Amino acid sequence: MNWMYFLPAIAAWIVMVAFLVLWRFFTAEVLALACLALAAGAGLAALYWTATAWFHRWTTETDVTNMRVVHKTGFIKRETFEMSLDKVESVDVKQSILGRLMDYGDLTIQGVGEGTRTITTITSPLAFRNAITTRPV
Repeated sequence: MNWMYFLPAIAAWIVMVAFLVLWRFFTAEVLALACLALAAGAGLAALYWTATAWFHRWTTETDVTNMRVVHKTGFIKRETFEMSLDKVESVDVKQSILGRLMDYGDLTIQGVGEGTRTITTITSPLAFRNAITTRPV
C-alpha cells in the first residue's frame, strides 16, 4: 500500500495549520473564533483520516513468494486473494501521471482459470510486476 492513502489527511493537516496561522492575524474576535473553529474541524478530520489510513495500511498485506501471489486486506471482514505463480497469465500495470511521479499504481493480475484481480494503489507496481513475472529457473 502506498503513502498516497494519507494524502487527504496531509491536506487536512495543512488546512488546520493555515487556519491557525490566520487566527493569529485577526483582531476581530468573531473572525478569530471562526478560524479556531475551522482549525478544530480540520484537525478532527485530519485525525480521522490519519487513523483510517494507518489502520488500512496496518491490515493490508501484499506479497510474492516463490509459489504464489498473496493479497490480504481487512481486519474483521477479511478478504484474501491468492494465486499460484503457475496460473498467472498476465500482469498489467496502470499508472497515472501522478502515479508515475510518486511511484504508485494499480496492478491487475489475470490468471488461467482464476479470473482477474486488481490490487489498487500499490507502491512500486513495476517492481512488483517483475517479481511476479520473473521466476528463477
